[in-house]
Amino acid sequence: MARAPFELAGITVKPGTRAQIDVPVAKLYTHAPLDIPVEVVHGRQPGPTLLVCSAIHGDEINGVEIVRRLLRSRQINRLRGTLIAVPIVNIFGFVQHSRYLPDRRDLNRCFPGSESGSLGGRIAALFREQIVDHATHIIDLHTGAIHRTNLPQIRAQLGDAGEETRRMADAFGAPVILNAELREGSLRHYAQTRGTPVLTYEAGEALRFDEWAITAGVRGVLRVMRRLDMLTGEQRRRKPPAAEVANGSSWARAPIDGILRPKVRLGARVAKGQVLGKVADPFGETEGEILSMADGIVIGMSRLPLANEGEALFHIARFDAIEEAESAIETFHSSLEPPPDSLY
Repeated sequence: MARAPFELAGITVKPGTRAQIDVPVAKLYTHAPLDIPVEVVHGRQPGPTLLVCSAIHGDEINGVEIVRRLLRSRQINRLRGTLIAVPIVNIFGFVQHSRYLPDRRDLNRCFPGSESGSLGGRIAALFREQIVDHATHIIDLHTGAIHRTNLPQIRAQLGDAGEETRRMADAFGAPVILNAELREGSLRHYAQTRGTPVLTYEAGEALRFDEWAITAGVRGVLRVMRRLDMLTGEQRRRKPPAAEVANGSSWARAPIDGILRPKVRLGARVAKGQVLGKVADPFGETEGEILSMADGIVIGMSRLPLANEGEALFHIARFDAIEEAESAIETFHSSLEPPPDSLY
């Protein structure tokens, strides 16, 4: 029995074909239209419908390149099920190099949205109705915020999310899985409340292409697709590195205003009370130490050497088995070809 066509935003995609679809989202002051670009790959054989999206925060562009490489991969030519690829969700922010929408709202706090609400609410409602609600599984691609970088990590709520979310998280192959609570208004919160398994991949820095983060992201998405039986006839080159689940995390903050000199690198194992960095005034007369509040791994850190008192500078994840977490990160780094030039 022939598989039914896939329909999105009024466009029909036949089995065994792919199509680029522009979903109208808004207009500029000049009346020029803005569209959310979407590519649908509709396989001949039945299977899951996976949404892979990025740039919900418009300045987080590593995911844009991950989606591009995913769509150029020859592996998806024999796809089972359907892939919905959205490289740029927040088209306003992307054009303006900004995390936010023009009204300064965070699109990832606007779901499920409203057709009669704010600009963010309207875009969230359109994206939800036209795209998200078609998906059976979701991978949402992010980076650190401006002037911050993240170690490749998966964020998911594992306790109440069911086996499918954990299965996807394990398959992705990131060195760290952060068992993260849902945030009201986020895409992850909306999807999970309707029973859709969803992963958030965090890696690298905003407004930068970090090759190590991009490479790991492409491989991770393909691994998840294989785990979901969306890709067939592909031999696994190697088993994905085992990930360790963090049981919590917290930020170490600047004790004073000044200039930051970090003493640890992204991915480093640290001990409680260890000096992570120092903040000093330009003359060096006043200096404060930033201390780790727990044994853990540095999974995020500031890239800007200027800090205000109380500013979050080092993100420390805590593990029950920290040796295994350290080993997972080392294995992950060695699996990258070529390895990252720098982790900071």
